[in-house]
Amino acid sequence: MDTTRISRETGPAQRVAALAEPVLDSMGFRLVRVKLTGTTLQIMAERPDGTFSIDDCEKFSRAISPMLDVADIVSTRYQLEISSPGIDRPLVRPEDFERWAGHEARIEMAVPVAGRKRFKGNLEGVTDGEVRLFIENPEGGKEPLLIGVPFADIGEAKLTLTDELIEAARAKLPSKALGDGSEWTEETTEISENGRKENG
Repeated sequence: MDTTRISRETGPAQRVAALAEPVLDSMGFRLVRVKLTGTTLQIMAERPDGTFSIDDCEKFSRAISPMLDVADIVSTRYQLEISSPGIDRPLVRPEDFERWAGHEARIEMAVPVAGRKRFKGNLEGVTDGEVRLFIENPEGGKEPLLIGVPFADIGEAKLTLTDELIEAARAKLPSKALGDGSEWTEETTEISENGRKENG
């Protein structure tokens, strides 16, 4: 299946993504997304099976930190946060939409489809470059409506946290995997590294 990633990063985050992606590839990992929020630079990554352990976070952090310092992409003081996607994860590759078929997702389009930018529904999978999902029938019918939106035009997509999703994630991901990126960040702050750049 196509492994193209939805990459909507801009500015410094886009440059960090360009630096991080080949490093992750060489380590057997892959990039999910890069987000720069205030003074926090978050790099979300995973193994191809969707797992990403604390050891993986540490290894990648040690590899990328010196490169970020040399590249000087983020000019102010920042905190580097390496995390797993979590259970209600972003969906960034066609196979993500296939793997989590049957579960609810929210999709925001970069290019509107039939005048709409936001869709919510249960994923059916990917066919001919289109992500297919069952949405509520806009005409009020009881049966959900199956629609397709072009993968290439998606701006952002994310699973919705439900009991069924938590159950499925536990079954799919081995116990050594991180279940929730935010928990990892809070509980293992010693792994996060402060950028060594001074303000100014």
